[in-house]
Amino acid sequence: MQSLRPNQQRAKNAQLLIYIILGLEVVSFFSSYMQYNLIDRIAHGGEYTMEEADLNDLREMVIGILYVIAYIVSAVTFIQWFRRAYYNLHLLVPRLNREEGWAAGSWFVPILNLFWPYQIMQELYQKSEAILPNNGVALRPKLSTLFIGWWWALWVLNNLYGNFSFRISMHVETAEEILTATQMDMGGSLIGIPLCFLAVKVIRDYAAVEPLLQGVPLRSTEKPLSLPPEENYR
Repeated sequence: MQSLRPNQQRAKNAQLLIYIILGLEVVSFFSSYMQYNLIDRIAHGGEYTMEEADLNDLREMVIGILYVIAYIVSAVTFIQWFRRAYYNLHLLVPRLNREEGWAAGSWFVPILNLFWPYQIMQELYQKSEAILPNNGVALRPKLSTLFIGWWWALWVLNNLYGNFSFRISMHVETAEEILTATQMDMGGSLIGIPLCFLAVKVIRDYAAVEPLLQGVPLRSTEKPLSLPPEENYR
């Protein structure tokens, strides 16, 4: 017999990893600022030591490696939470716009990844808010989709900006080009910081409502929804 699968720990994991990304964004911003000052000093004939330059390169490399690792783990934990939430909603609401597998797959399909994850998140909020009162479950305060729009706008902007910044950083040669690339890295952090706060809020708001869905009767289905074996979720 089908039942809603627990998702609270996944929500906590996703939020924790985003907070780690947030911390790395702040550290990266100040590290880039220090690098900018160093390169600017060198470009204008100021004094510096090779030890100072090597330490800068090492710091930037370590931060970059940690960020990539944290970003990958964060993406995995977020998608795990996102897909489980959509799977549970499928058990409660007939005729959702997407199959539950698209809550994971849509992030990896070009063009579709600009729209479908946002639409699925909207559907999670809107359908949950609709079915709870209909089943005698009070929802206070109401789920607001306002922050979903801001979250997704910053997500798309962050990705476009990141791709542009990466292309520039791959072709730097002169001190001026390094300064420009460093400034763009700082700009990316200034986008990433509010993006992290919004992502946490979007997860936290829906996670607060998810336990209430346990009080909603499951809809009848002719065939079970497909998910990988349960051991993959332990």
